[in-house]
Amino acid sequence: MKTYIFSSVLFIMTLFAHTDIQAQQVDSSKNNYVVLTKKIPQLQPIILTAQALKAEEGNDFGQFKVIICGRNIGDITNPEKMKNFIGEAEKAGVELIACGFSMNKFKVDKSKIPNKINTVENGILHNFQLQKQGYKSLSL
Repeated sequence: MKTYIFSSVLFIMTLFAHTDIQAQQVDSSKNNYVVLTKKIPQLQPIILTAQALKAEEGNDFGQFKVIICGRNIGDITNPEKMKNFIGEAEKAGVELIACGFSMNKFKVDKSKIPNKINTVENGILHNFQLQKQGYKSLSL
């Protein structure tokens, strides 16, 4: 009976460990980028940069992520400020990410965050994790 339980636990741990490893793999043959920004107006030149890199690199272009954090995080809930950026980011293949730590600190109503913006618990930590996966990083 002990052997059966031990084998079952070992099998389950192996299964979950293998799944976790697959989720963290990034195509290192592609150029992946992450930009950490504190100001919504900076999204315009960031998206233009992503478009230029995508055109320049072609098939070598990978993922482009923008992490929004800091004092002005509440601006992401303003439809007037965000409407053009969300559409342009989507067309350019840019993923917009909001920092949960900043949203909590500056009391942002999470129900007002546009569906196209993903959230992470800690934007700075997420940035470092992406760098460890080989992403080129820039902070503005």
